[in-house]
Amino acid sequence: MRHGGKILIDQLERQGVTTAFTVPGESFLAALDGLYESNQVKTIICRQDGGCSMMAEAWGKATGEPGVCFVTRGPGVANAMAGLHVADQDSTPMVLFMGMPASDVEEREAFQEVEVKQLFSSFVKWAAVIRDRKRIPEFVSRAFHVAKSGRPGPVVLGLPEDVLFDASEVVDAKPARVAYSHPGKAELAELDALLKGAKRPLVIIGGPGWSKSAQSGIEAFAKAWDMPVASAFRYQDYMDNRHPNYVGCVGIGVEPVLAEAVKSADVLVVVGARMGEATSSNYTLLDIPNPKQTFVHVHPSPDELGSVYRADLPIVANGTTFVEALATLAPPASKPWAGARAELRKVYEASLAPIALPGDVKFAEVVRTISKMLPEDGIMANGAGNFAAFVHRYFEYKGHRSGLAPTSGSMGYGLPSAIAAQLAFPTRTVVNVQGDGDFMMTSQELATVMQYGLPIITIIANNGTFGTIRMHQEREYPGRVVGTTLMNPDFAAMAKSFGIEGITITRTADFAPAFEKALAARKAVLFDVKLDPEALAVKKTLTQIREKR
Repeated sequence: MRHGGKILIDQLERQGVTTAFTVPGESFLAALDGLYESNQVKTIICRQDGGCSMMAEAWGKATGEPGVCFVTRGPGVANAMAGLHVADQDSTPMVLFMGMPASDVEEREAFQEVEVKQLFSSFVKWAAVIRDRKRIPEFVSRAFHVAKSGRPGPVVLGLPEDVLFDASEVVDAKPARVAYSHPGKAELAELDALLKGAKRPLVIIGGPGWSKSAQSGIEAFAKAWDMPVASAFRYQDYMDNRHPNYVGCVGIGVEPVLAEAVKSADVLVVVGARMGEATSSNYTLLDIPNPKQTFVHVHPSPDELGSVYRADLPIVANGTTFVEALATLAPPASKPWAGARAELRKVYEASLAPIALPGDVKFAEVVRTISKMLPEDGIMANGAGNFAAFVHRYFEYKGHRSGLAPTSGSMGYGLPSAIAAQLAFPTRTVVNVQGDGDFMMTSQELATVMQYGLPIITIIANNGTFGTIRMHQEREYPGRVVGTTLMNPDFAAMAKSFGIEGITITRTADFAPAFEKALAARKAVLFDVKLDPEALAVKKTLTQIREKR
């Protein structure tokens, strides 16, 4: 006989879960009691449910295994929606458990009651309530299968108090075993013929189902075929950016030459990416529904294929299984696209040179310093904002899961994702870069950094403004500034109050030696990098943006 909370945690152990993120609530005390007994699942206490759910999402993104979090009903799960939305748009496996009122008071608007299925139906893969503790193994097993299969994503399970508190005898479920699709022989033969008949082919990689073996495989394929390979928005870490066949990121601020290469490709192979708004330059790079390019679309979910773009060759496979299949194709003797590949590579390499902008601290040079000094296996985490354009332009990602960023553009993501990465990979160096407005949205998680002694280096790009919104504001309504100016605390002093070293940077030259010391110290450090608000975007000053109108 086990109470429902113990049954639940035993199922997580069977699924291989080693970490659970939570802001504790009285609605799932029995589950917390089950965690108390677990020698396998480490409980990470978070300070706000949004940060908690983002940590779980980042765990799923970093490890490929579903991130797990527990939040309470009502306000707890409302806050946690931020991380669920990231998991949905980023195709990340995640399982969120939500405490609920007892079954006998449902439908009375009991304390903090919300309706699970109706609330989550639009943006999670599956939402359900476990109403019989004997079915806990069944529901948890299904949750892990759903979260990992096809296009991965988030699952929400509601836990009524009485289901967790009372005891029953149950049989534990076996670990989830997920089936992955592979390209068929006919599809590979057609792809082979298309590529060998091409003059301007281009491959774009991104989306779910990637791995270190997929990275090695795509790099070997690119070298053998001398094929240009670009990354989708915020998937730059799927290939070593120093590889001669990597030609840049097709995302926000895409280089015009690369954008034109996408438009003019005679064969465009997109692996994993959905070619959403950010990667398609607001849906302008491919015609809808019939792309002008011969379009090969590879995705783990058949529901995605044809949902926006009609593919000439749709292939149901995840990134890893598709790249494994690519290895069976023999490259042609003649590669008429080699010259174009070389030109695209030159454009990418040239884009790494910092563009001069106002201010005593040049953030482009700060990012280049991080890129050069961070260890090969280091992890770069970031949230969202104009500062991130500097990160994605000037940082060279070295390999799979050397980057954690929200394709959903969710602010506040950087610190929680860095915490998850450091917990998942304790020996690796993790750097978190955030804007000042971005950082303040989950800054309370510095307490989590302190509590678990995590040696995360945080760098705040501090320009006293919500930079992205200010940029759009100045472009559309020049000089009419409202709602985007920020009054910030002393971030270095704030870090020190958490027991974290805080350093203020006011000159570019001061950053490199201080960063070198931080890397060597292997302890938590926060840099408050003071930036001129004129240096608002990678290529344009605030004044230039305002005057262009």
